[in-house]
Amino acid sequence: MLRLLKYLRPYRGYVVLVLALTFLQALSTLYLPELMAHIVDTGIVEGRVHYIIRVGLIMLAVTILGGVAAVGAALFASQSAAGFGKILRSLIFRHVESFGLREFDLLGTSSLIVRTTNDVMQVQQLVNMMLRMMILAPLTSIGGIIMAIHTNGRLALSMVVVIPLLGVTVWGVLSRGIPLFRVVQTKVDRLNRIVRENLAGVRVVRAFHQEDYERQRFYEANLDLTDTSVRVFQMMALMMPLVMLIMNWASVAIFWWGSLRLSHGALEVGALMAFIQYFMQIMFAVMMVSMMAFMLPRGQASALRILEVLDTEVDIREDQKASVLLTPPVTELTFDHVTFYYPGAEEPALADITFKARAGETVAIIGGTGAGKSTLLNLIPRFYDVKSGSIRLNNIDIRDLPLSALRAEIGLVPQRPVLFSGSILDNVRYGNLTASEAEAMHALDVAQAWPFVSQMPGGLHQEINQGGANLSGGQRQRLAIARALVRQPSVYLFDDSFSALDYKTDAALRQALRRETGSAIVLLVAQRVATIMDADRILVLEDGRLVGQGTHAELMETSAVYREIVASQLSPEEIA
Repeated sequence: MLRLLKYLRPYRGYVVLVLALTFLQALSTLYLPELMAHIVDTGIVEGRVHYIIRVGLIMLAVTILGGVAAVGAALFASQSAAGFGKILRSLIFRHVESFGLREFDLLGTSSLIVRTTNDVMQVQQLVNMMLRMMILAPLTSIGGIIMAIHTNGRLALSMVVVIPLLGVTVWGVLSRGIPLFRVVQTKVDRLNRIVRENLAGVRVVRAFHQEDYERQRFYEANLDLTDTSVRVFQMMALMMPLVMLIMNWASVAIFWWGSLRLSHGALEVGALMAFIQYFMQIMFAVMMVSMMAFMLPRGQASALRILEVLDTEVDIREDQKASVLLTPPVTELTFDHVTFYYPGAEEPALADITFKARAGETVAIIGGTGAGKSTLLNLIPRFYDVKSGSIRLNNIDIRDLPLSALRAEIGLVPQRPVLFSGSILDNVRYGNLTASEAEAMHALDVAQAWPFVSQMPGGLHQEINQGGANLSGGQRQRLAIARALVRQPSVYLFDDSFSALDYKTDAALRQALRRETGSAIVLLVAQRVATIMDADRILVLEDGRLVGQGTHAELMETSAVYREIVASQLSPEEIA
């Protein structure tokens, strides 16, 4: 938690004001019982009306001053805590933006969402409380003890028993509650993951009529979270009754002992009233500490989860010393004995892959499920880094390039097209924020998307639901292709991007793409042989190894694996 507090520095002026105002509030609170004792013992007992009025006005001024200080401290503490939360959320978001796919796999998307929202809120609330209480509670308690001893030393001996007893009580509850708060946050992650999976996969859930199964999953996770939360809050709820019980017994004891001393003339009425007020202030300070102790375990657990994100080392790093700049356009892409393992895997996903792709060439990649086709494409924008060998653009190792320079030359159409909420134009311009409407329309036309876009009521400005839920799979794919085209990169990566298209649209799209991408390098992953037959070169992958490369005609003669794939998809007449 202390490591996170450094992000309060931009608000240190506000923090100083909070501390100053809280100090003033504490002083006014401690001064009021003394003034009240004077009014009772000097003003009322001796019948000095003018003295009562004068001291009463001083009490009113002190009360107003304390109230203004309390309001000001609360205001500046809230502003500081809110700003602190904003900085934390920004830090987490920026750091997560730098993550490679390995880090997302490690932490999980659902957990990252909870850490960015719920965990930051917990820490923010704790900081707000700490700014107010970390000076008010110690000042009130220490000052109250000093003033109580000053008022009557013998009566103050009762605190020697009460305060340690309160401390042991608070510590006993916290020692059992802190570990459970960490468990609660983990169970919140699990519940959030189940809800997210259910909402994202609602079509699959309904298609297989698994609503009851999903409800049961949610019920079990929700019940598990509820049971753990109940245990935590039951345990923490014990603190307040125990503290109040000790306080009430102590109050009874003080009244009894004070009345005895009062009857013997060893104590004045005002002094007894002031002592009781100081005792209540000390107990109030203990209750404030108890409240902080209630929030501290949850805040500490959330802080550790936030630090886990911020401390996560990013695998894909830019070499700060590298000064190599890529001069566009890219005219050659080289895989030189590339081997890659997924984290924790014993066998390589790709092994000793070597080939070259030049500007103006379309290189197709085909193979069975799990052959490594998508993995090969993911290595080019450095979503993962190779284990051995190198990938070069214009004979420059991509690890020597700034990620921004590398990815500026790449237009990727992923296997699962991702669209964002907003208009069609916004989604197409995501590939190039400076693109004009005419350029976006041209990209849509090449991607065979303009016919259905032009039929929509809003045309280019038609709103798309989150994830493109109001579009078909083929429409989403074509919009994703248009987004890559408007970027006009040097290297196009199509990861099975035509799978949802009918044969007629597929053929028209490939023909239009060949005209549009004539001077670029095109890498095309496909499952359908018909999609890749006219490629300049075809790479055949099997179990992560390159088992053949050449044109369709060459591979039909030299590659048994390719012939098997072709035979599984085309009739003998089509092959001939």
